[in-house]
Amino acid sequence: MSIEATTIIDEPPFLKRMFRMLLADKFALCAAIFLLIILLMAIFGPSWLGDLATKQNLRGRNAAPFDFERAWVWWMGADALGRPLLARIIVATQNTVMVAAGAVLISSVIGTVLGLIAGFSSPRVNQVIMRLADVIMSFPSLLIAVIVLYILGASILNLMMVLAITRIPVYLRTTCAEVLEIRERMFVQAARVMGASNKRILFRHILPVVLPTLTTLATLDFAYVMLAESALSFLGIGIQPPEITWGLMISQGRQYLTNAWWLSFWPGLAIILTTMSLNLLSNWLRIALDPVQRWRLEMKGATNG
Repeated sequence: MSIEATTIIDEPPFLKRMFRMLLADKFALCAAIFLLIILLMAIFGPSWLGDLATKQNLRGRNAAPFDFERAWVWWMGADALGRPLLARIIVATQNTVMVAAGAVLISSVIGTVLGLIAGFSSPRVNQVIMRLADVIMSFPSLLIAVIVLYILGASILNLMMVLAITRIPVYLRTTCAEVLEIRERMFVQAARVMGASNKRILFRHILPVVLPTLTTLATLDFAYVMLAESALSFLGIGIQPPEITWGLMISQGRQYLTNAWWLSFWPGLAIILTTMSLNLLSNWLRIALDPVQRWRLEMKGATNG
């Protein structure tokens, strides 16, 4: 009894263990720091540099980068209307992150709930829900987005909803597959014998087991949705001026690629670095949330800590 109590007392809190495991993976740590910077830019960027990012100065149109004699917001150069690119990239972070985060949140919640119902209900209900997912997946996601945005108009809300709908089947099918396997385990059978309701079994016993997989999937899907939004903005059917995203900045700079490459290069680099960071962090989450594999990170974290 005393040995068990000592073990429980010595067990560090969950957040502390996750932080130690993050320190054990240097690439994931760098990715997390970069994404934290991106998040701060998305929150405070528009109020900080919003006016400067929209103020035109035709005398400085297509100003070259690396002119360190000017203020730091001009170090990446200026666009075709003389607006500083660095300031515009910081301000555009909010719309880019907002669309991706909103689409991932909506699709993950709806897909997870439908997947839990499909995996735990009768075969008939399972077939109906899974066929709905098949119908959505039978159409190319970008084609659906192009048609809907052309009809309804391009806005942040419409873009968010369209991208969310196209990603629902990913979470639905993943959750359903997990539930079909987990519901046969002994702890679920024991909860059913003890008289637990289906709702309690789903949300108190099964969902916590599925959640690590969905968290990793959502992190990876965030990068996909951000790339999809950038592609739609690049095609001219995404968010329109005066709103701004990284994809729209690339689209606006493509006609100047021969004489002002920096107009598309810097926002493209921001997309690449953010996507790479999300992939690195999702790979770390996959290991850190897996009880079978995370011992490697825990050992490194204990050594570093």
